[in-house]
Amino acid sequence: MLSTELKSQIQGAYSRFLEAKSLKPRYGQRLMIAEIAKVLGAISTDEEGRRVGEPAVVAVEAGTGTGKTVAYSLAAIPTAKAAGKRLVIATATVALQEQIVHKDLPDLMRNSGLNFSFALAKGRGRYLCLSKLDVLLQEGQAQSATAQLFEEEGFKIDVDEQSQKLFTVMIEKLAGNKWDGDRDSWPEELEDARWSQLTTDHSQCTSRHCPNFQQCAFYKAREGMGKVDVIVTNHDMVLADLALGGGAVLPDPRDTLYVFDEGHHLPDKAIGHFAHFTRLRSTADWLEQTAKNLTKLLAQHPLPGDLGRLIEQVPELAREIKTQQQFMFAACEQVADFKPGEDMQGRERPRHRFVGGVVPAHLIELGVELKKGFSKLTELFTGVAEQLKEAMDGEATVGIASHQAEEWYPLFGSLLARAQGSWELWLAFTAEDPEESPPMARWLTLADSGALFDIEVNASPILAAETLRRNLWNVAYGALVTSATLTALGTFDRYRMRAGLPKVAVTTVVPSPFHHADAGVLRVPNLNADPRDAVAHTAAIIRDLPGLVEGSRGTLVLFSSRKQMQDVFEGLERDWRKRVFIQGNLSKQETLNKHKARVDSGEESVLFGLASFAEGVDLPGAYCEHVVIAKIPFAVPDDPVEAALAEWIEARGGNPFMEIAVPDASLRLVQACGRLLRTEADRGTITLLDRRVVTQRYGKSILNALPPFRREIS
Repeated sequence: MLSTELKSQIQGAYSRFLEAKSLKPRYGQRLMIAEIAKVLGAISTDEEGRRVGEPAVVAVEAGTGTGKTVAYSLAAIPTAKAAGKRLVIATATVALQEQIVHKDLPDLMRNSGLNFSFALAKGRGRYLCLSKLDVLLQEGQAQSATAQLFEEEGFKIDVDEQSQKLFTVMIEKLAGNKWDGDRDSWPEELEDARWSQLTTDHSQCTSRHCPNFQQCAFYKAREGMGKVDVIVTNHDMVLADLALGGGAVLPDPRDTLYVFDEGHHLPDKAIGHFAHFTRLRSTADWLEQTAKNLTKLLAQHPLPGDLGRLIEQVPELAREIKTQQQFMFAACEQVADFKPGEDMQGRERPRHRFVGGVVPAHLIELGVELKKGFSKLTELFTGVAEQLKEAMDGEATVGIASHQAEEWYPLFGSLLARAQGSWELWLAFTAEDPEESPPMARWLTLADSGALFDIEVNASPILAAETLRRNLWNVAYGALVTSATLTALGTFDRYRMRAGLPKVAVTTVVPSPFHHADAGVLRVPNLNADPRDAVAHTAAIIRDLPGLVEGSRGTLVLFSSRKQMQDVFEGLERDWRKRVFIQGNLSKQETLNKHKARVDSGEESVLFGLASFAEGVDLPGAYCEHVVIAKIPFAVPDDPVEAALAEWIEARGGNPFMEIAVPDASLRLVQACGRLLRTEADRGTITLLDRRVVTQRYGKSILNALPPFRREIS
């Protein structure tokens, strides 16, 4: 039971918060606070404060405008503190993470009377590596002889004048305490290619052996995390920590209360985390390059003892594996019938999928040989890395100086990471799937590799349920999952299946404060064109769109395929086209900024976007008075993970269309409709250009799952 003391502490904090901000209590928000406190505040523990009994998990769907962050923070912070646990709040996007840290939590501290400390935890890749910056500044063109050997590995140091200026400004700002080395706090946008020169990863970092360890931005940020009550991070960081057994980067899961905001992303993020791929041609080239580089290295530095013995074995082994890679390339080329298709981001991806995840026997045989080869290579590089660590510790027996070991460690670290990645892929590609569990999805993708084409080999789990159950729900002290879209077709069934929620998990929906029927209208006009006939449907949209959106200042038009989006754009009259910003020409943020600027200047503006604009885009007021949805957003039929899941469900006597395709499409449609009302003052129209919601049997359940707008169905 929730203790009276904790209950009154939460209620008091909420009352103070509302009073300080002159707000009225929202019914949905109050309900959410109560539900969370009831589950997470009543966890039974043993003498050591560890949870006993069933997992404590609560899932809350809370519509836009509920004030989710305030609700879960007010309930979870006092609960975690009372239990002597840490609170980890994980989001799916950087934008929400920053909002929580810079706006929501400081606001809560000021106004609720709650006393707590908090910090932001980001991955190493968001921070500058001082050692890399030093090398870039000192050496510019004259890079070290060892680094030259490893140009392929991203150690090619080519510093142009513009970069040189940027790096100098960075060093000055760091020295003057005007920058903390965090990519997100640098005033200008930094391109990925440039930033990748400046950051490092786990495999290349020499940690406490680094001469810059005391000033390291990443470790400084990490240090602050050990003492705080609340850590704000992202789903990926939590999953990475759990993959390492938990408690490696973040607090031990058994001593942690988790909040997963934007929680509908968690299952897909978890799948992505355990998916593997390798490119056959580029990996063969890498093996050849590695063999050459290490032969050169040995010629330049006669290495004594174990270090030399380990490195000496690499060139021959790498060339053996390279030959096997070439056999595999030829075999895949023969087997594959690459069908053209788009992925969910609208990128062109020709693929060949192995039905049921079953790979032909001769490919398995070749794959097993590759698995053995990369396993041996991983072992050798692990040995080298350990030797270099000893040398950095100043152990003279290794036979190389500590400064030399420091220079080599990142190079061999990256070789180790790549060998290990290939080993993990072949392990997953050739493994036998257990009888009762869902199989792995396995497929080949045609990829560009400069002038030549390459074949990418992929293996991915199709459900994250088991992984999340085993590593998260069953281990954590307690957890809350929340989002505006967790249910599909009015139930939590789909989410339970995908996220593996425990049977005892409490699920609840709290109402949005928006009055949908007064604020918006949902129109389903008759275009006299079936969306399954792409050509006719596209022609009808080109014909009717200008008339449909006339009079709206800001319009968002959402498409399910890049091809249809381009075709509609090109089919519109040239003059009308001038008011359209189309996704993909500029960065997402720039596109949105230009759209807003045009609306601010009193002109009409239209945004054309794909899936990533149907979610997480915030366009309040005049910026979005009309949302047009081209068709029900069914998943791309050739997505290999979804197709394998459908096969598995069918093999077990289920109906994948009704169990997966329809609920998923319903969920995406609800998210798309969520773009219209962002504040209680917003008003507008949603137009769905797909009659299947009224003509097909399943359409009615999709229609009824939408927010309760006024309907006009012609």
